[in-house]
Amino acid sequence: MVVDNKATITYVQLIKEDLVIIRLVPNEGPVPEFKAGQFITLGLANPADNGKIVRRAYSIASHPENKDYIELVIRWVRKPLPGRLTTQLFNAKEGDEILWLKPTGRALLINEEYANGEKDNRRIICIGGGTGLAPFVSFAQHFHDIGDKREIIVLHGASYIDELSYKDLLTNLENESIAKGKDVWNFRYRAAISRPQEWFNRSWAGQIGRVETFLRPRDNDISALEELVGEKITKENSIFYVCGWQGTIDGVMDFLKPKDFVTEHDKREDGSFEVKYESYG
Repeated sequence: MVVDNKATITYVQLIKEDLVIIRLVPNEGPVPEFKAGQFITLGLANPADNGKIVRRAYSIASHPENKDYIELVIRWVRKPLPGRLTTQLFNAKEGDEILWLKPTGRALLINEEYANGEKDNRRIICIGGGTGLAPFVSFAQHFHDIGDKREIIVLHGASYIDELSYKDLLTNLENESIAKGKDVWNFRYRAAISRPQEWFNRSWAGQIGRVETFLRPRDNDISALEELVGEKITKENSIFYVCGWQGTIDGVMDFLKPKDFVTEHDKREDGSFEVKYESYG
């Protein structure tokens, strides 16, 4: 039998009409233990279905070292039909109660060791489409707070500039890396806008196209990502984490498969792999 816990919504930031950041604080006990990359399941009674509890899983954007709240970035599902839970969440206010189940999920846990037990020090490249950015916001803050010196790069794709939900936070983390030096904190953040022709995006001067276009070789056979890191991306020096629609995962693998990258789902006989992913559609 499922045992729900209760939490109170303590913060609501409406980024745009269909994108919101919320924070939850458990009504009893501390913020639950979890690992960067995991998700939490929320639940609310659905008045249109005789009060039946509707549950959905959401990636956690806050990091395990934050004991004050759980933070989530949520998209309002409106097509083909309004989402039964997200519609209620977008009507929720600070002070409202919500149900939750403890964090879980293994697909995006940070890889600490190779299959042979040696420490995995490869560059970490996180690719998030839309709200698929959430686990990588957790990654970045987690690595920062524990003083992990591994190189970490977060790439985010969105349709519009105002959907770059954590642009300020991630830019500040990169600026700190520049100020302190890569030997102290090695982090970079870049974003791509897929609809540059839209009037609202007229000021955008960064990468255009879907987020996986960071991997596309240019005329000089060097991708935007390789230009950023200053060397060729290989399965020996980099591990990828991808979260978003299945199309995002497929798009990333279109570029990585020819380089002999394989996913954890299809790992080699010796247990090796270079890509971990989680799809939400």
